[in-house]
Amino acid sequence: MTSTAPPPIPRAAGSFPFIGHALKMRDNLGFIDSLRETREPLVEIVLQPGTRTVVVQDPALIHQMLKALAPTLDKGRLYDKLGQLLGNSVVTATGRTHVRKRRQLQPAFAHNEISRYVDIMRAEVTATVAGWEPGRALDVREAMVGLSLDMLAKTVFAGSLDDAVFRRLRSDLSVVMNDVGMRMMLPDWAERLPLPFNRRFDRARAGVRATINTAVDELQASGHDTGDMLSMLLRAVDEETGEPLTGDQICSEILTLAVAGTETTASVLSWTLYELARHPGIEARVLAELDEVLGERPVALDDVTRLPYLNRVITETLRLHHPGWLVTRRTIEETRLGEWTLPPGTELAYCQHALHRDPERFPDPDTFDPDRWNDPAQEPPPGAFLPFGDGKHKCMGDRLALTEMVTALATMLRSVRLELAEGQVIRQVARLTVRPRTLRMTVRPRNRPEPGSA
Repeated sequence: MTSTAPPPIPRAAGSFPFIGHALKMRDNLGFIDSLRETREPLVEIVLQPGTRTVVVQDPALIHQMLKALAPTLDKGRLYDKLGQLLGNSVVTATGRTHVRKRRQLQPAFAHNEISRYVDIMRAEVTATVAGWEPGRALDVREAMVGLSLDMLAKTVFAGSLDDAVFRRLRSDLSVVMNDVGMRMMLPDWAERLPLPFNRRFDRARAGVRATINTAVDELQASGHDTGDMLSMLLRAVDEETGEPLTGDQICSEILTLAVAGTETTASVLSWTLYELARHPGIEARVLAELDEVLGERPVALDDVTRLPYLNRVITETLRLHHPGWLVTRRTIEETRLGEWTLPPGTELAYCQHALHRDPERFPDPDTFDPDRWNDPAQEPPPGAFLPFGDGKHKCMGDRLALTEMVTALATMLRSVRLELAEGQVIRQVARLTVRPRTLRMTVRPRNRPEPGSA
């Protein structure tokens, strides 16, 4: 009895010789989202001439790709590009190098470290909100980027930088973070063109590296432990060589952490504030829970698990507005994925944004409904909901990110209310993350007693 050959993998419409789907990628998120309409488990697209990219749309195949097939895959072109732009880090590394780097950094995300970060985070949120003028329009996305940068930079460099150097680092990080998504999508040759965009990025990246390297040198010379993440990285030892991390290695880890962590956190916070403004009943339930659990005191680490409704609100934001629009892998040997056998060098990708809006897995997918996470009947199958990825490359900062978001929202929501203008339409754009193109909201005082000071 002969086995039936699998159906061929269809190619998405709109591909042209030499440029592939480049024209379609002008609306990159809309194009990737539209592939779901084919109802095909695998769809081929062409992002780079001569390179085959297979978009995996079936949750079972995504689960297989991230878990069972992980040893036969590396991270793919987008992570290659990120490594070229920011340096080799735990985010971009594969194989044994990734495992080694992950073990080196794990102490930075331990419970006792995150507990110390909460005080820093809460202080930054309080200071940020105090600068918002009631009655004035606020660019929420830019405010959340600034807040996320401040929270991350203060946890990494809490005692290692003076104010002037910190402000310069924050400015350079902002440029790198805003521009890296576009650089990742450009062909390699385009990065070498003497364009203002390229010069600005290169200048800011060099500035970040110079600041971090100086901070490393000064901290090493002083011999002090300042209690921040930079001090922890200086204590880390390479398990294979027994040697400490070099300044360049530390710089790459911090730079990648800053870009990947800050942009995603800012996007999720922005979308959460947007949905709460659209759904006053949901916002009222969040405030009631904060009153019941916290009373007049500030939020602390132990409260993160004691605020189940706020956690469901964040989870629903990660479903409806996931910041990830393309995650890549690459086969390093002939690989069997479901019915299909893929040759070495095949680029694979999946889109969390499209995956989380699939009506077959999430009833009424465009509705913001935190209570869907209370219904066991709506539990998504493996591979259908991936807020922090899965498998050996799952985000190691997931607990820190959730703690950061709960801390920020619990602190902001008790102080101010953000209003959307009537009829305001918010459009999304996919750069490094899926974020609001513009999100302007009016600041109103909450008119309630202030919680205890930090």
